[in-house]
Amino acid sequence: MTMTSRERLLIALNGGIPDRLPVTTHHLMPYFLDKSMGGISERAFFDHFGLDGITWFFGTTPNPSDESYRHPDGSIQTTKWKIDSQVLPNKKNKTCRYTITTPRGSLTMVLESDEYTTWIAEHLIKHKEDIELLGTYMPSLACDQDGLNQAAASCGDQGIVRGAIPGFTIYGQPGCWQDAACLVGIEELILSTYDDPTWVHTLLEILQDRKKHYIKSLTGAPFDLIELGGGDASTTVISPRVFETFVAPYDSELINLAHEYDQKIVYHTCGGMMPILEAIADMNPDAMETFTPPAMGGDADLALAKARIGGRVCLIGGFDQFHHLVGCSPKETRQAVRDCFQAAGQGGGYILCPSDHFFNAELELIHAFADEARQCRYRND
Repeated sequence: MTMTSRERLLIALNGGIPDRLPVTTHHLMPYFLDKSMGGISERAFFDHFGLDGITWFFGTTPNPSDESYRHPDGSIQTTKWKIDSQVLPNKKNKTCRYTITTPRGSLTMVLESDEYTTWIAEHLIKHKEDIELLGTYMPSLACDQDGLNQAAASCGDQGIVRGAIPGFTIYGQPGCWQDAACLVGIEELILSTYDDPTWVHTLLEILQDRKKHYIKSLTGAPFDLIELGGGDASTTVISPRVFETFVAPYDSELINLAHEYDQKIVYHTCGGMMPILEAIADMNPDAMETFTPPAMGGDADLALAKARIGGRVCLIGGFDQFHHLVGCSPKETRQAVRDCFQAAGQGGGYILCPSDHFFNAELELIHAFADEARQCRYRND
């Protein structure tokens, strides 16, 4: 029986065996869609290549309990948490300074952008006492249920709806540790785990509390999968000890809370995973990604990961987009697909996906990637 993309992805997420290997991609970069695809929509991209679709939704609204409101610039503020932005002139890249004003002081953060992406040029937290302003005045967020319902209706049977636990408003990421790294800087954050672990725990508690407020707004929310985690929690960046002490306790609470609201969580670890594979699975996510291969700077062994945790969570990713969506033959791309299917696809519970996003890819190779995956079928005999 031929399944819809939605049926196929949901069966794999539940650890089951669909009609064939589900195949999709992670975040689609606007740069790629504009430069290589003529500016088509994400939906058109999935339809063009015959991939199982993902509809991403990140909409948030003010949380009524904070007496917050949406500013005309789109940010969520309160009378005691004012955000102003200023574009800095004469810079090579677009540069914007954000100033947050509170009754007890101000905080600043600078972002830079080029045609590919945006990054942090100046971290928000510069002094340890700065986190007191976050803990006292930072508003929480709620899910934009109306917008989400519209996104889910638009998606229909063509795929699933994915979201993420919101990071810090100006620039942040889903996991508590990853969010803290965006605010402090990863080197300073790691050093602080040795020099002042109590301060790190306090910051993580502040960020976790804000994320809990968002999760508690998800009653009836039609997400199929919500992302948590981040690359700064990988063993490419931190040790297993730091992960088990400063990452797992906070993110596992969020996963358990999300389950209380009938939401599924995928834990995103772009980077080293193998030394903490079971530690991540012990946090009880429904799925894990990205299984970055060694040729891309990760350490994932898909077959070994499948053997160790494949019966506990759905595996997503593992495909090397740096070497098999550019600069190789379609035959090599097809073989890479087959290798992933052989390593992790057996018995179901696996979704083929590039290990994170890409900015450049050859269209012929994306076609080969999608077509070969569609030919990877499960047999009942």
